[in-house]
Amino acid sequence: MPELLELNGVVKHFRRGTEDVVALDGVDLTVAEGEAVALVGPSGSGKSTLLHLAGGLDVPDAGTVRIDGRDLAELTVAERARLRRRDVGFVFQFFHLLPSLSVAENVELPLLLDGRRGRAARAAVADVLERVGVGHRADHLPSELSGGEMQRAAIARAVVGGPRLLLADEPTGNLDSATGRTVLDLLSSLVRDAGTTLVMVTHDEAAAARTGRLVRLLDGHLAPVGNDAEHADAADDAASRSA
Repeated sequence: MPELLELNGVVKHFRRGTEDVVALDGVDLTVAEGEAVALVGPSGSGKSTLLHLAGGLDVPDAGTVRIDGRDLAELTVAERARLRRRDVGFVFQFFHLLPSLSVAENVELPLLLDGRRGRAARAAVADVLERVGVGHRADHLPSELSGGEMQRAAIARAVVGGPRLLLADEPTGNLDSATGRTVLDLLSSLVRDAGTTLVMVTHDEAAAARTGRLVRLLDGHLAPVGNDAEHADAADDAASRSA
């Protein structure tokens, strides 16, 4: 399969007071179209930084990040914003639903920002809310939803525009284990049915094992994680423990 996401020699530094912190130090990673990858590692290892760079929320200090061959650093701010609206969906641990908007309005927002309005946009919102199982909550405010329902709404918002790349940062981090499994089932089915590429940051062993490949970050570097057979065994073990 062709490569959708490519990181080559990516370096990212941050200032913490007078200290220079290296979040990523020469990271090389490619993700094929339609692939599902779990990004794992301890806190502070650079996982979320990598995800933000992959989605064009930030640019590296050195190296390149490409989506479908396009170097994100060479795009203008407006071009990167348009790329995110049309080709990239984000799912966060803390949902980030706007509290004053209804569920349907939250999900419709990225379509409105992309200039898509009217009956077709509303139909797309209604369809995706039904697909994720919260169609009956369309007119409710986020404060009236459970944690699992809020995450489902957040996933609906991420995929309503039909992105090619879905970036999920600890999508089960604020959920109980049963609800987390349901959300993982939903993500898996959406990715499988639409052929979307998924890169997921997680500390959840069962969530990581549901993907096709593990990528481990340690102190800003990629670290070996074993072969595909070992990952398949881990998936089987995690599934049996969570059953």
